[in-house]
Amino acid sequence: MTQSEGEPRDAEQPRGPDLARAALAAARQAAKANPKRVVPRGTVGATSRRRRRWSGPGGDERDPQPLGRLASRMAVERGWQENLAGGQVFSRWSTLVGADVAEHAQPVAIKDGELTVRADSTAWATQLRLLQRQLLARIAAAVGSGVVERLRVQGPSAPSWRYGPRHVPGRGPRDTYG
Repeated sequence: MTQSEGEPRDAEQPRGPDLARAALAAARQAAKANPKRVVPRGTVGATSRRRRRWSGPGGDERDPQPLGRLASRMAVERGWQENLAGGQVFSRWSTLVGADVAEHAQPVAIKDGELTVRADSTAWATQLRLLQRQLLARIAAAVGSGVVERLRVQGPSAPSWRYGPRHVPGRGPRDTYG
């Protein structure tokens, strides 16, 4: 092919500003064909569902939170509420049951809604068994219902004379009659 005098030299391949104009025209046509407006984030005119706002006089999730609120939120998220409520029974025992009862009985364990309490004497163990309904009602009112459903009362434990893995049946250490 020979080049005639009236034709531009590179008419087949646009360069520089001509290439930019062609790309802009193609983008405008594509935008008219697609009525949905897509604007990259951070450019002028960009709208998003959640605009970034600066913290004002009201509360915001980015503001510092009290430690107790954060701890309670974490306990709810991780399912620790039941264990924490059981811990309140131990920490507030004297206020839950009263000073007289707390002086002679101590909580030992909570497992599956059953609170095990050890009494100082058999008389106090009997007294706790008689007061069982009132104690359960007080604990439920203070800590919450469902934390402690049953009360298991143990009397004082006698010393064990079984030492070691093997045991010989008999009367025990006071057997002096050979």
